[in-house]
Amino acid sequence: MLLLHAHGLAAPLHCAFRNGLCYGYNTGRVGDTALVCHPHISKLIAQTLARMHSLKLCKGGRKAVPSLFPTMRKYLSLIPTEFADLAKNERERFMSCIPSKLELEQEVRILEEHLSELGSPVVFCHNDLLVKNIIYQETEDKVIFIDFEYADNNYQALDIGNHFCEFGGVAKFDTSLYPTREFQLSWLRHYLEEWYGLVGRGQVTDDDVQLLYVQVNKFALASCMFWSLWALIQAAHSTIKFDFLQFAVERLDLYNKRKTEFMELEIPQRF
Repeated sequence: MLLLHAHGLAAPLHCAFRNGLCYGYNTGRVGDTALVCHPHISKLIAQTLARMHSLKLCKGGRKAVPSLFPTMRKYLSLIPTEFADLAKNERERFMSCIPSKLELEQEVRILEEHLSELGSPVVFCHNDLLVKNIIYQETEDKVIFIDFEYADNNYQALDIGNHFCEFGGVAKFDTSLYPTREFQLSWLRHYLEEWYGLVGRGQVTDDDVQLLYVQVNKFALASCMFWSLWALIQAAHSTIKFDFLQFAVERLDLYNKRKTEFMELEIPQRF
């Protein structure tokens, strides 16, 4: 957070403890679906995420390693084969709506084989850019991100794809709110123009935007699977009053609805 604050991307960190930290409070409007779809504010979000992605955390020439698939394999190992503590009707809902652990493992393998070949850069990611983790500060006309507990090195396209998935909301997830191609292409161009300027690359071309579009939507599938696995663990162990099982079902629903379409997207020929 010290580095993020130094670059104007986070509130100041006041102190850290063994089991937590204390940092400043960000005033402003908390994000919602309408806010993140607004043309001007969505541009600010794209530019701010590009600035975060341009930060270099690895020193001494060390290569950044993406956390996505190691974390997914860890989550798979923690998912119980049955939910004995759930009420009978909840267990029946689990059995009818959630694939078996073996099927989930197979899906993760398919994703890893497919996505690892796309060449998405590994950057420092927020990894949880849901709409309420975005604050719009109107007086300064800027956005700032909060809640960095999942921040880590990861695939650039995953962070963006995850943000697009989160347009659907949390408590009441609506798969129809996943952004359109037209919205995405505009968003991605703003992102690339900012990112290219920060990392010293040339002009953004239509092919560059199309490449990122393909990568982002393919990695959106990984986002759906990642948070589904996370939610299944929470359903078994969390004491928070929230329907994590339904959360997992909804993310898997988006995954299944868009899997064929996104998997069949083709990289522009010049790449």
